[in-house]
Amino acid sequence: MQSTLINDLMLTRRRALTGLGMLTTSATAIGGSALAAKPTLSAKTRTGPLTLDYQDPQDNLYAFGKIWAGFAEPVYGAYHGIMYARIPGKRHMPLFGYVGTGVLQAKFNEDGNLHLRGKETGFFTDLAFTKVLDAWQNPFTGETVKPFDFFNTIGGILTSEMPRYDFGTKDDEPTLMNEGSHIEKDGTIPFILPFEFYGDDALLAWDYAHAYTNPVTPEKWPKASTGGKISPSEHFTFRVSKAELENRDIPSARSMTGFSRVSEWWPWMMMGGNEYQNGTLYGRMFSHKGLSGYQDIPPYLLAHIEKHHPDSLQVPDQWLNKRPMGTWEKYAASVPPEVST
Repeated sequence: MQSTLINDLMLTRRRALTGLGMLTTSATAIGGSALAAKPTLSAKTRTGPLTLDYQDPQDNLYAFGKIWAGFAEPVYGAYHGIMYARIPGKRHMPLFGYVGTGVLQAKFNEDGNLHLRGKETGFFTDLAFTKVLDAWQNPFTGETVKPFDFFNTIGGILTSEMPRYDFGTKDDEPTLMNEGSHIEKDGTIPFILPFEFYGDDALLAWDYAHAYTNPVTPEKWPKASTGGKISPSEHFTFRVSKAELENRDIPSARSMTGFSRVSEWWPWMMMGGNEYQNGTLYGRMFSHKGLSGYQDIPPYLLAHIEKHHPDSLQVPDQWLNKRPMGTWEKYAASVPPEVST
């Protein structure tokens, strides 16, 4: 769950709305006048274009906060692309557009941990990206269904160790972020990111791959559920300017990101119990932040959010520390069971 710095014009507009905090996951943002603001940086009170120590977890936390969010004003971003169906032996089929926004803000707490707050959204569009869908005709079942738009509040703390997240039940194994590119050191996994450098290009991968008990159970939601387990994953490939990243006088960094996700069918698609139940849903998206104001958000999407969900364009009032919640969890909490038990 991908974003731009805010300038004075955007701040005025936000006040007029009386009201995002993203990405999400999925994505985030940056932009204009916030560059002039003095950010709250790390416990290391260095300023200016000093090289980061990319083997130091504290400097990696700083870099992550600056890439994903920003240390001054909240920063905005967006993601958009196409979701595909994979049925073994068949041509992969484009299904719908997947778009959303994120607004994030970062700070360092007194203990040196990185605190993030924000909001993210996720919507489904026609393949021409002209409108957010109120209904979608499932080409496998012929049924017209209502998409389940996604809204998430972000409030979490990252420490000097790579995070692990618990989803599902106590019997499910936690998810280690960046598994596969992580580094083990002295029996721990420090928050050291897999940066690569090519000239001024700083490249970074950020991945998670869950596998846990499906909260949308087949017993209660036989049509929405695809089975007892789910394994959603998301994968990000960031590109930022190394010089911009290392300049501690700049509170956020412009990022251009490849974003992909793979999972079982989303519950709202109603794919449970048919011959395609075990197919795969995957997508490829652009994600980006760094332009002033709302310029990273596609106009039709911004208009939809301003009209229907203006509170999604503000960070939370408080710096929360809460467990993240995924689409399946939100669906199970929001949609009554299809079968009474």
